[in-house]
Amino acid sequence: MRTLCASTLIGEFFVIGFAGLVAMKDPDLSMTTVWTVSGVAMLLCLLLCGVVTRPGGVQLGWALQIALIASGFVVPTMFFMGAIFAALWWASVHYGRKVDEAKARFAAQAEAGSKAA
Repeated sequence: MRTLCASTLIGEFFVIGFAGLVAMKDPDLSMTTVWTVSGVAMLLCLLLCGVVTRPGGVQLGWALQIALIASGFVVPTMFFMGAIFAALWWASVHYGRKVDEAKARFAAQAEAGSKAA
């Protein structure tokens, strides 16, 4: 699960950076505000890569997905991009857990096979 989720988060890191560049063109927003919010979100993406398998990591990832969708109020394209990444996040968590379960099952079978021999 960690690899799939981390891949999604790294993709989000770049999308948030590009959204920050687009948001800078809004005359109502200061550059400081845009890069503070974008920077915190980008940092959160990187930190989540390391803690996604710990308790609460997946929930923090969902909070990030909601924030990414909500950023569409500033950069309208982010409604679409946020929805895409929320779907990717769901798939990463769902299928990542299935892969982890399969790996554990295969490891248990291999261990049982080596003890029998």
